[in-house]
Amino acid sequence: MTVASGDRAAESAAKLGLLRNALLQAGAGAIRLRGADWFSWATAGGDCAVRLASDCGVAELLVTADEACVLTDEVEAERIRQEEVPAGFTYHIAPWAEAELHDTYALNAAASGGNAGIVLSDRPRTGEQALPHGLRLRRMALTPAEQERYRALGRAAAEALSDVLRAARPDWTEVRLAGAGCEALMRRGIQPAQVLAAGSRRLHLYRHPTPTFEPIGDHAMLVFSARRHGLYANLTRFVTFRPLSLDERNEQQDLLQVEATALDAVRPGQSLAAVYHALDAAYRHADRPDAIRAYHQGGITGYAARELSASPTSATGLEAGMAFAFNPSFDGIKIEDTFLLGPGGLENLTIDPSWPTTTIRGRARPLWLEATT
Repeated sequence: MTVASGDRAAESAAKLGLLRNALLQAGAGAIRLRGADWFSWATAGGDCAVRLASDCGVAELLVTADEACVLTDEVEAERIRQEEVPAGFTYHIAPWAEAELHDTYALNAAASGGNAGIVLSDRPRTGEQALPHGLRLRRMALTPAEQERYRALGRAAAEALSDVLRAARPDWTEVRLAGAGCEALMRRGIQPAQVLAAGSRRLHLYRHPTPTFEPIGDHAMLVFSARRHGLYANLTRFVTFRPLSLDERNEQQDLLQVEATALDAVRPGQSLAAVYHALDAAYRHADRPDAIRAYHQGGITGYAARELSASPTSATGLEAGMAFAFNPSFDGIKIEDTFLLGPGGLENLTIDPSWPTTTIRGRARPLWLEATT
């Protein structure tokens, strides 16, 4: 999915306005954004990541009252300028071996703005201050343009996962299944930020099953955390190569009811902690009171796979425009999709209309794919 450069420039300008307002409120001289997450947010979907495993990329942003500057090196500058950043930014380009020149430039820019040269940062170093919490909240409330990018990402990621599980066979290894998932995402211009796969034996052992060379056997799970334009789509699906037992079908239904209770609690003005407590009550109702401690339950997503995780003390208020990915689980089974909270409630961004579903409290929810071999 491409985004019109003029639309991106306008979106980015609005976000720079939020950053400058934060500067004014804090009495600071500059904001230095080091993380790839904030880079994507401020540039309306630009990407400075080269190593997907790193939180920071090959470019940073420095924002003052008068300038929005990309800090990068001679190796990356032209590609970043041509392919990743909309109009409205200047550039400070240093030799790759002299990255400290960026520090000098940032300190001088902050000092020239007064306010004792105070620098705010998403990842503060010595002498810097953390970004105000209000900026993080504004990042999590996605604009209409961001929501459209998210919808396109969610659809593509869901289709990729469906294609892989339809092609999978019992003799595939977990590594082959995960590799097919990575290929399906990359073919759609999506970065495989996390791909987990587990077969029938290991599913019951680990909540985070990194793939091995073990054959998947008679059923398997595939998990995506799929990144494009800085946004993350998180989803989980299962395939089985034999008929499910009545106990397994009942377990699916129990877990779907647990999830439905959490989704029903996601409303504007509600706290993230209230969603956690709704999950806790639902697990108890399902006679699994300890399940909530076995694995994190997900929470707000967006420019991080987990912007904030639901916990008993996460008091952040929920707003329209926020995205959510909860992943309630029992031993050997879990469920996960990415939802957007809008005026009409929750919209599932990662639904694939061709995937088998059941309706739970008015929502289409994924079942296990029952495949023939």
